[in-house]
Amino acid sequence: MPRTLRIAAMSILPLLLSSACAAQRPASPEIEARIRRVESGLLTFHAVRGETGGQSIAERMRYHRVPGVSVAVINDGRIEWARGWGEAHAGSGIRVDTATLFQAASISKPVAAVAALRLVQEGRLALDEDVNARLRSWQVPASSLTAAEKVTLRRLLSHSAGTTVHGFPGYAAGVPVPSTVQVLEGEPPANTRPVRVDTLPGSLWRYSGGGYTIAQLLMADVTGRPFAELMREQVLEPAGMRHSTYAQPLPADRAGQAATAHRADETPVAGNYHTYPEQAAAGLWTTPSDLARLAIEVQRAYNGETGLILTPETARLMLTTQSGSYGLGFGVSGEGDSLRFEHGGSNQGFRAFFLAFAETGKGVVVMTNGENGAELGMEILRAVAREYGLPGYPVRERDAIRMEPAALGAYAGGYTTVPDGDGPAVQVDVEADGDGLRITVASAGWNRRPLRASAPDTFFFLDIPGEIVFSRDASGGVTGATLTRQGQRIPLVRR
Repeated sequence: MPRTLRIAAMSILPLLLSSACAAQRPASPEIEARIRRVESGLLTFHAVRGETGGQSIAERMRYHRVPGVSVAVINDGRIEWARGWGEAHAGSGIRVDTATLFQAASISKPVAAVAALRLVQEGRLALDEDVNARLRSWQVPASSLTAAEKVTLRRLLSHSAGTTVHGFPGYAAGVPVPSTVQVLEGEPPANTRPVRVDTLPGSLWRYSGGGYTIAQLLMADVTGRPFAELMREQVLEPAGMRHSTYAQPLPADRAGQAATAHRADETPVAGNYHTYPEQAAAGLWTTPSDLARLAIEVQRAYNGETGLILTPETARLMLTTQSGSYGLGFGVSGEGDSLRFEHGGSNQGFRAFFLAFAETGKGVVVMTNGENGAELGMEILRAVAREYGLPGYPVRERDAIRMEPAALGAYAGGYTTVPDGDGPAVQVDVEADGDGLRITVASAGWNRRPLRASAPDTFFFLDIPGEIVFSRDASGGVTGATLTRQGQRIPLVRR
């Protein structure tokens, strides 16, 4: 039996209200000191051993070219602080604050899963029956695969139903937006393929936004409610997520509260952001504080309190691994004090990350309005983890050697990938800078990424995993390199 959260015993509603107000009250001197340590101590993927300290959030926002970021930190079962930095729209002067709306992207999925599980609690849905038994406006196409094993809600929520379509690009402002059935059928104006079962249901884990779109239609069919209204009634209002909405497109009267999506070069997305009719998979507009309120609701239910949304039994089921590393909606890993539930989000021009610990009442939510926000978000998360003792995010220290400027200059210049018939060669530029090198790959959105030497001719990235090893000819001149990243070895030749 999970142990009770270390928070004072009181009713759920006052706790929700206090959490809702916590971000607006001035922080105590002790908490302000913690915030300052986080915002001035961002940690890159690798840290050089012996070089102490971190970088400021302002420095890293400029480096990653992310206009705005918002953060909420959960400690001892409450929102301890929430802050925003930067601009909602680059160059506008409109500051990000704790009420600024961001697209949650795929974090929409676990929030939708909470609603589905509440409907299971109420007896209106069942986890393990064929979803076609309750779908009314569309049916999962029959095949030999669905005859052998059924598509069930449990499998949809845990990405094990065998369904296709990984994710959705959204719809630019001003273009026609499809209905849910058109998305599932891949019919115009849908811009993705039909959602089909092409793998035996239950046989493997495979991420599927298409599967969550089936779950979206299932919930709407069973309740007879538009999905955005259903989510407001079942989850958003009970959890105190007063800023949040699944309305797609975002209503005009909420547009002034929304952050603009930005590309990797910090230019705004045309029309400010895309529309996502695949609401359960990608359509939630929210704030870090609102997502933190949901995390607290799940934490309390998991630890035995009968919450406003989930029973303890349902919360524990949600955070029990079903397939791969997923429970019902969330990724789940660890055990005891390290048991965490989490999810990332990536829509056009938005990146977000949600992390909460089931038993300790801790967590953090980071939301950004830039394509490079995932890396910035992880740096913030590592700084929060160091400050609050969150397990699973250690500082990765590496030894680096110092090289003379002339030696570093030998690597500077232009390189190109070796054409392999699958596309044009990619241009890579390397420059010497201070104690190391910087690499730019414009086509990949890499802008002067820093490298440090672990040995002559061998350099590791500071802000991402990976390394580059330079090669020389018989006379000692640098002729090329091999870049290793995410298991790929990419040969480069000097231009």
